[in-house]
This record gives sequence, C-alpha cells and structure tokens, in this order.
Amino acid sequence: MLSKGQIEDEITKAMIQWEKDYMGRGPTEARTDIIRNMIIVTLKGILSQAEKTLAESKEGMTLIKKLRAQLVEQRRSELDEIIYRITSAKVITLHTDVSTKMGERIFVFITDKDLC
Repeated sequence: MLSKGQIEDEITKAMIQWEKDYMGRGPTEARTDIIRNMIIVTLKGILSQAEKTLAESKEGMTLIKKLRAQLVEQRRSELDEIIYRITSAKVITLHTDVSTKMGERIFVFITDKDLC
C-alpha cells in the first residue's frame, strides 16, 4: 500500500511522461496534490517557444487553449488509465485548463472514492 505522498509522486512522474510522449516535451516543473477524491496536477513550463509567441495575441491564446483541450480529449482514456493504475480509483470527471500567460496546465481528476 502506497502512502499519499508516494501516490502523488507516482502520478506526477506518469503525467510528466504522458506530456513527453504525447505532446513532445515535458513540463519544467510538476506537482500533484490529493484532496479527498480530487487529484490536482499542476504542470509548469508546458508551452513550446512557438506557443509562447502565438500566446502574445488574444486569438493565439484562444487557439492554444482549444488545441490543447482537443488533444486531451483525444487521449482522455490514457489519462484515466494512469490514475486507475496508480490509485485503483476510476475517474468520474476531468477538468483541465492552460494558462497561456504563465505557461501552466492544471488537471483536476475527480475519482469514485476518497484517496486519503
């Protein structure tokens, strides 16, 4: 049985690897926090240089957010599997957003059971 801190660490490592494998590059910093049945993953430094340039305009910011949301939806089952493999909890809902200003992405997974 893994401790809460070990579970958070395993999720962080898995999410970094997912970003590297799927998005082509990983974050510069990552953290996972578990609160009851919520898993909050924060990834910093996720924007490529091209995306940083694109984010200088309002239209570019909107485009990045839409594209990143679509990419997550296409691979949603992989994210659900990561959480299940590490926690044995099923993901009920997933919320995510990208801050184009700060170059951060946040994932909030809501699971079917408390994890701590």
